[in-house]
Amino acid sequence: MNNRSRWLVVVLVLGVAGVVALWPRDKAPEPPAPTRPTQDVAALRAQAQLRACEPAGEGGAAVTCLGDGTRTALALKGPVLINFWATWCQPCQKELPVLDAYAKQPGAVPVVPVLVESTEADGLELLTRLGVRLPSVYDGPDELRKRVKAPITLPATYYVAADGAVRQITDPPVFTAPEQVEKAVS
Repeated sequence: MNNRSRWLVVVLVLGVAGVVALWPRDKAPEPPAPTRPTQDVAALRAQAQLRACEPAGEGGAAVTCLGDGTRTALALKGPVLINFWATWCQPCQKELPVLDAYAKQPGAVPVVPVLVESTEADGLELLTRLGVRLPSVYDGPDELRKRVKAPITLPATYYVAADGAVRQITDPPVFTAPEQVEKAVS
């Protein structure tokens, strides 16, 4: 076989390999994402023993009360401390018990934890495990978070003053003691 024939064979083999590599194929079905067994959310609500949500406000963002599953409107009327959190957020898991401890103090500003980017069931399980009983809401469509223009980073905490002014609390970025919460809302 001469050089020209060898090169012709090499080019032909590479051409066939290229066609095979680029030829469209049917996609192999992706394996289903692992899911945990479905749980009875009503049972999780009973187990969490959350305090009742405040009555619905006028013109507020539509959220679900984690304590009883009712849809309600959370109005931005203060004074109130709103804390956005998710079950996967490690700083949130450390901050929620601090917020709960602060809220139990006499004269404390009401605290409303708002679950985002997680399922209701996961949120109820975490609150139960942490022993947090605050009246909490679920903002699945992120309506409330969009309304206050909250960042995607969590936790994100906002103080709503009596006059309706909303300000983000960034110092500290995560509460580690009830005294920090008291200072932030005063």
